[in-house]
Amino acid sequence: MGIERGPRATLAFTLNCAAFAMAVSAVTTSYWCEGTRKVAKPFCTGPVKVKQTYCIRFNSSDINNTRLVQYIYETGEEKFLMRKFHTGIWFSCEQAVDLVGFSCREFLEITPDHERGVLWLCIVGECLYISLLFTGGALMMVEMCQCCNMMNRLKLNAFAALFTALSGLFGMVAHMMFTTAFQLAVIMGPEDWKPKTWDYSWSYLLAWASFATCMASAVTALNHYTKTIIQFKFKRRNIEKNLRIKQKLLELDMPEGLWDLYLTPDTDTVDQHVNLPVNGIKPHCSPVLDTGALDSQGEEYC
Repeated sequence: MGIERGPRATLAFTLNCAAFAMAVSAVTTSYWCEGTRKVAKPFCTGPVKVKQTYCIRFNSSDINNTRLVQYIYETGEEKFLMRKFHTGIWFSCEQAVDLVGFSCREFLEITPDHERGVLWLCIVGECLYISLLFTGGALMMVEMCQCCNMMNRLKLNAFAALFTALSGLFGMVAHMMFTTAFQLAVIMGPEDWKPKTWDYSWSYLLAWASFATCMASAVTALNHYTKTIIQFKFKRRNIEKNLRIKQKLLELDMPEGLWDLYLTPDTDTVDQHVNLPVNGIKPHCSPVLDTGALDSQGEEYC
């Protein structure tokens, strides 16, 4: 990604906080699904001062007089009323009779008795999702405080990535279980609740956005951990290689001034030039000089 360790940890923590905020907002609201219900209009009661469209009018306001013949003017679809409703994990709310305000009841009461286990699975999954997400964010915050050494911070980062990834899996299962529970309620729920039209609302979309952000946070934290481990292993391998080269030079009784020639970042070139003693016998010629160069007597420099 090309991001340093510090900004990468900050990005993972920021994504975790955003996912946690969206998850809490989604779970505590009741706009996972919304739609309309088709219900028959009730009879208008009391003196009719203004025209009321949410109830059925008589041709006389004296509805208590049984000697009068009452006529109903509404026919066909005019006898029915489309009342809006919205449903969440905890409550299902429907417009009042006069279309002003909402009356709510627990969604658990609407779910069929033999299918309530699906809704309980959704509730448990959402609680685990939020709990594990909060735990992962807390571990990320402790890691960013730099109150411990590097190795302990790496362990915290690994656990934070693990908790965040697990929370995302629980959240995905919980969201799918709510979809199943709601569809079962639509098919087998009580007649006084079944909707005519419905669709998913903003809380449902917010829940899935929280899941996507949660997984992005887990991937970012895991990438932070993996890149740091790879860098440590690379530096450790270079240090060990340099120590081995220095030990070889010490065994060859090389002058200290020549050590810098070999202890360079290009260690592959050094390994090609360094000749180790064979069977305890040192080579006749020095590996520093060109073996093809001859002195004035026609012998190689040694």
